Amino acid sequence: MRDIINILMYHQIGDFPRLPGAMRSHRSTYCRTERFAAQMAFLAASGYHVLSIDEVHACVRGVAAVPPRAVALTFDDAYAGFAEHAWPVLQRYGFPATVYAIAGLLGQRSSWFAHDGRPTPRLMSAAELRTLAAQGCTIGAHSLGHTRLAGLDAARLRDEVSGCRERLEDVLGAPVRHFCYPFGSHDRAALEAVAEAGYATATTCARAPAVPGDDPLALPRKAISHGDNLVGLWWKLHLKHDPKCVRLRRTQIAPLAGDPRSADDRSAGSTTDRS
Repeated sequence: MRDIINILMYHQIGDFPRLPGAMRSHRSTYCRTERFAAQMAFLAASGYHVLSIDEVHACVRGVAAVPPRAVALTFDDAYAGFAEHAWPVLQRYGFPATVYAIAGLLGQRSSWFAHDGRPTPRLMSAAELRTLAAQGCTIGAHSLGHTRLAGLDAARLRDEVSGCRERLEDVLGAPVRHFCYPFGSHDRAALEAVAEAGYATATTCARAPAVPGDDPLALPRKAISHGDNLVGLWWKLHLKHDPKCVRLRRTQIAPLAGDPRSADDRSAGSTTDRS
């Protein structure tokens, strides 16, 4: 297929040889370091064009042409392990990446994991984010407290969306132009809040490729799971294009409830994630 951009969604990159119970049910939020390295080597050797999120923005707006085999790499939550396990691999190939940070939890534990018995890895500190940004990694916003945005009152929504941007810009000393909806949870009010805050793009958990004409504030992505070997990655890049996937535009979207299914079981049109 031409004129598509596969925005890949990763969470934790690290040493996860086996996933026990609670972690296995959230397998789309874990990727083994050696498997991630193999995936990046495959993209490099196979002629994929890895775009920055700013380049994705230009393509969906029609300002720039979509190159063949276009891919973008995003990493939710800004886990401390990213700098050790993922960033050196990305630097090896010169691949741009976007890390979405939770502005109110910098340097803290991912406490939302605790309710189902998962380990709570540390999130990057302000200093670690500044180091990454100085090395060329794009830092995006992922709310203040990793809160589901759908259904929030206006004041709380403003804090989570605009307050997050302001705090990260204070940390980085640079503009923060890109947002990611926690758990993929959003409704019309959330999209409007993101627009009012001045973000250029926002990514969802809808499973589909992005195409020119998509709303840049509701970009779909494809989750890369713990179980995805190179065949699985290729399948998601080239075959998993469900024609039933509904494009999310601000004029079409209705309030969305949380989806109780695990991330890997959701269809391409789903918009929430349990991570």
